[in-house]
Amino acid sequence: MRLGLDWGGARIGVAACDRDGILAYPVETVRNDGGVMTSIRALVAQYDPIEIVMGLPTDLRGNKAGVAARAMRKNARRVSAECNRPVRMLDERLTTVTAARRLAETGRDARARKPLIDQAAAVAILEQAIDMEKRDGAAPGEVIDRA
Repeated sequence: MRLGLDWGGARIGVAACDRDGILAYPVETVRNDGGVMTSIRALVAQYDPIEIVMGLPTDLRGNKAGVAARAMRKNARRVSAECNRPVRMLDERLTTVTAARRLAETGRDARARKPLIDQAAAVAILEQAIDMEKRDGAAPGEVIDRA
């Protein structure tokens, strides 16, 4: 069981997968405010994941050293430390675009889709991790471990 987080400035999309790592599904959207870690810790307690998968902001050239990537690594270290779980970071290029496209295909209008995009992006990040692990036989990404 893993949790996926699409960490944004205002909201954090949360997804989970089954214990066998076959199906990722949306869980909820958490406000990124002063109580964000309380919410994340509660979700970790509820789902008891072996790890948390977060998106790593990467530019279209594959650069993972920008300001946004450094800030996300800081968030990942905090999540790992406060939730006592390793965090695996994966390239999140185009996950929000993919999520928005999938939701648009459902026929919902843009206003109805907006709260769900973060959850769908978290699902996309988690699906990417699951697919890469199945394909390569090893868990992908950069590990941030309770540092």
